[in-house]
Amino acid sequence: MTAERQLRFWLVSLVIFLVALYFLRDVLLPFAAGMAIAYLLDPLCDRLERWGLSRTMATTIITVVFLVLLILVVLLLVPLFAGQVTRLAALLPDVFEALRGFVARALETIEAKLDAELLSRLRSGLADSASRMISWLTDAASGLIGGGVALVNLLSLIVITPVVTFYLLRDWDVIVARVDSWLPRQYQEEIREQARAVDRTLAGFVRGQGMVCLILGIFYAAGLTLAGLEYGLVVGLSAGLLSFIPFVGSIIGLLLSVGLALLQFDEILRIVIVAAIFFVGQALEGNFLTPKLVGDKVGLHPVWVIFALLAGGALFGFLGVLLALPTASVVGVGVRYAIGRYKGSRYYDNGARASRAGDGAEKDSEEGGNQEESERS
Repeated sequence: MTAERQLRFWLVSLVIFLVALYFLRDVLLPFAAGMAIAYLLDPLCDRLERWGLSRTMATTIITVVFLVLLILVVLLLVPLFAGQVTRLAALLPDVFEALRGFVARALETIEAKLDAELLSRLRSGLADSASRMISWLTDAASGLIGGGVALVNLLSLIVITPVVTFYLLRDWDVIVARVDSWLPRQYQEEIREQARAVDRTLAGFVRGQGMVCLILGIFYAAGLTLAGLEYGLVVGLSAGLLSFIPFVGSIIGLLLSVGLALLQFDEILRIVIVAAIFFVGQALEGNFLTPKLVGDKVGLHPVWVIFALLAGGALFGFLGVLLALPTASVVGVGVRYAIGRYKGSRYYDNGARASRAGDGAEKDSEEGGNQEESERS
């Protein structure tokens, strides 16, 4: 098979896969969730196997423990969150109004220092930008929910996901070996190396960023609660969870917390303390948590992560969000591999190679002539 026919075959296969994914997106969520959980739990299962347990026994123990912990977390947090989330949702219009009033008062304080026409244009531009941003966020959230969770039967999600997780986790090594046997023999080692790179990238980012989100959530929740802010627990934990999307969690948490503080506190110092908690959290994340827990070797730039999550959510709903990071990892590793192959090809430095080869030949010729002249003398 020629290279052109191979390329055509893989392109057609990719198109068929994407079309099938699009039409089946409403029923694939439990399977994608089960695959993600199995991928994360596979290292624990391998460790139990090394301790002498069978694969089935190790899978059973890990699945049961995971489900028990998940149920306990849900039972403990849902009652605590339910009331706060309901009251906070009803309070959101007042929060936005408080933020708008704060910005208006800030503009009034600098009105004397700015030209009236310039200030009017600035106010109009800010109002239009805020309106477009709120509309975009509302549409994105409704599209995400409508395209994902709302269209999937919740009962089937709860029932099917643990079953899928158990069977995938039990047969994970068998599935990997079977897929490995399908690889083209000519490019087997290269594909394996790129698959290992994807695994390192994805595992490092998900596990590292998960720890960052957990630490930030606890920090924000504890800090806001100690500062006396109502709903500080739910806002702080939500901000930490949303920190999986770079900068989004801290920005949303900052705006909500400052808006709530404006409604609750009369002292400017307490409002500043609430805002300072998020600035300290960002400094902690950027200077310590992310370098130590995630590092710079995973190869996923924050802008690329944001684009992947938004694109996945827009195209496939919540299923797209689950598939965004694996897809981003595969594309990132593929792009780096292609760039490496390009830099090693004649298209990158063919002229420079020829020039260096010519200079080397000329130098060898000159040295040979000098040697002959020395021998004659």
